[in-house]
Amino acid sequence: MFDNLSVDEKQTIIEHMEELRKALIISFAAIIIAAFACFYYSEQILAVITLPLRSLNQKMIVTGVTEAFFVKLMLSFYAGFVLSFPIVSWSLWRFIKPALYPSERKYVYIFFPVSILLFAGGVLFSYFGILRLVLNFFIYIAGANLTPMFKVDQYVSFVTAFTLPFGIVFEMPVVVFVLTKLGFLRYETLAKNRKYAALIIVILAAALTPGPDPFSQIMMAAPVYLLYEISIIVSKYTTSSRERRGDQEGGNTNNS
Repeated sequence: MFDNLSVDEKQTIIEHMEELRKALIISFAAIIIAAFACFYYSEQILAVITLPLRSLNQKMIVTGVTEAFFVKLMLSFYAGFVLSFPIVSWSLWRFIKPALYPSERKYVYIFFPVSILLFAGGVLFSYFGILRLVLNFFIYIAGANLTPMFKVDQYVSFVTAFTLPFGIVFEMPVVVFVLTKLGFLRYETLAKNRKYAALIIVILAAALTPGPDPFSQIMMAAPVYLLYEISIIVSKYTTSSRERRGDQEGGNTNNS
């Protein structure tokens, strides 16, 4: 596949592949080491995950011989990834950085921490603000004739499937900023299509939230629509800044 390339080009490609291999090895090793370290504290991690359910005086059950082990193993890998994320980011950044212009690196320095904060904010908002309400709703629906018995693996899967979408949708302002900066989006378009956006948000909330209950869907759709309104403000500011910069560049061209 490298037959038509010069010797220098072949060496450059091989060097890039070697750098990518190093970045992947460092990332994988960091995750594995952190996961093994987190497995030692898997009981404490499980206690944090199950806190919303235990605060409602509910207990969990284990119905399989290996169920508890694999649940704690899965949580250890999740926690290990979070713990090793700075190392993973650093190793991948070393690989990507040479291919970026200084102006592009500036945006990475700004948006990467902002994206992390927004994602973490979405996960924490769903965990501390909504999860307990949703669990309480399900327990209430069970009624007096049914005794809730929560399997630990299903509960952990539910919490993961419930919190991660919040982290993803909280990235909306960053996505809108990038699209507006590139000229693919204008704030007038966002403002004019509010009602369609509200409908799409409701549909996405129904698709992303586990379970068919409307309560959790509304609890997810409401903050997402608020983010949509914030994104309109971000897009308006970005459009204004881009147009002002364009006018200044045009004025400088005319003067010259």
